[in-house]
Amino acid sequence: MQNTRLNNLFNVLTRRLAEWILNPWRRISILIISFLLGFFLGSAVATTAGQTAEWDIVVAGTLVLATEIASRIFYNRSVLARQVFWVQAINYLKVGLTYSLFLEAFKLGS
Repeated sequence: MQNTRLNNLFNVLTRRLAEWILNPWRRISILIISFLLGFFLGSAVATTAGQTAEWDIVVAGTLVLATEIASRIFYNRSVLARQVFWVQAINYLKVGLTYSLFLEAFKLGS
């Protein structure tokens, strides 16, 4: 690639973001936010899909596909590759989503 201003700006921003994420407290807080975002998404998807009974099967299939892809990304890697930040964030998002859907099912009594 050519050494342009935009390329230099992108490299500096990614390097600073990587250094920012190395702080353990920031890393943990972002992973907790990822879990809570998954919890919110699960609750939002369950309530919006439940309003119209026509989309239940399509939404359920999409959620199963998304969680299976996330599981494949996380569990098909070595132990060291699982510690990559974005892989952990996707896994926490998946766990929050699954947990929220279980709680919604318990609320409905099904």
